[in-house]
Amino acid sequence: MRQRALGSQGLRVSEQGLGCMGMTFGYSGWDDEESAATIRRALELGVNFLDTADIYGPWSNERLLGGTLAGHRDEVVLATKFGGSEINENGELTGRTNGRPEYLRAAVDGSLRRLGVDHIDLYYQHRVDPDVPIAETWGAMSELVRQGKVRYLGISEAAPETIRKAHATHPVSAVQTEYSLFSRDPEDNGVLDTCRELGIGFVAYSPLGRGFLSGTIRSFEDLPEDDWRRTAPRFRGENFRRNLDVVDRVHELAHRKGVSASQLALAWVMSRGEDVVAIPGTKKRRYLEENVGAVDVTLTPEDLEAIERVAPHGVVSGERYDEDGMSKVHL
Repeated sequence: MRQRALGSQGLRVSEQGLGCMGMTFGYSGWDDEESAATIRRALELGVNFLDTADIYGPWSNERLLGGTLAGHRDEVVLATKFGGSEINENGELTGRTNGRPEYLRAAVDGSLRRLGVDHIDLYYQHRVDPDVPIAETWGAMSELVRQGKVRYLGISEAAPETIRKAHATHPVSAVQTEYSLFSRDPEDNGVLDTCRELGIGFVAYSPLGRGFLSGTIRSFEDLPEDDWRRTAPRFRGENFRRNLDVVDRVHELAHRKGVSASQLALAWVMSRGEDVVAIPGTKKRRYLEENVGAVDVTLTPEDLEAIERVAPHGVVSGERYDEDGMSKVHL
């Protein structure tokens, strides 16, 4: 698989990565054995960029990767995150973001231990803490680089001015935010433009619209009772019906091109620039293999025009998260 540069500091990753969150968090049907097999299969296919976070579980996702990747450290680029939600001493999510330096220092040591590594390749601030100046958090993150615990730094769901302040403190290698045919805000809220001005890589999470764009979810009832998407506005009520209409149109385009809807949607994200890396999440090998097939899909100008007609900016109905979740993005 080809590689792409993230940032200007030397970090290179496979042009498609693997989001590991759903293996232990957010969705249902967890199967550690299948998840581990999926991770190993990703490496076989050349996918070396693996994305996790301490809150995925909490902690169980990093442990899963640590156990699976023992003996394969040199084959992977490991990305993890801190501060998306504070984790208390009992391993419980408090729901509060935490960007305090003392919390960061404990968090990175915990991640290193669970992952079984001596350094993290890419360490993200998962959510911006509005109560801690970004320069204070990033000053402490920069110290982790000097200590050798972390190689490169990133930030997730941050506003352009926040990205600039972080970058002025220590070079940002990657900005991660949701980006797909359903979530095109980075195109006009200044995030993509800021990344390109500053030479920062862009990592697109949920490039399949949290599975909606795959076409496999046909009704709200298809979502298991413990699936967090049941709380997401895009999957509820009239929003679901409208969004399903868009998915069906994307599926029709994909059928005409001879690819799956997932492959078309992923190829579109990867076509947005050589500085964009998609990290679709899956916990099953068959979906991983389908997703990886997107790297060989070439979209012609005619294809891109057709996609634009059926899924223009703003076509999606409903917010990405509930009110509490939306309050924590783009700060």
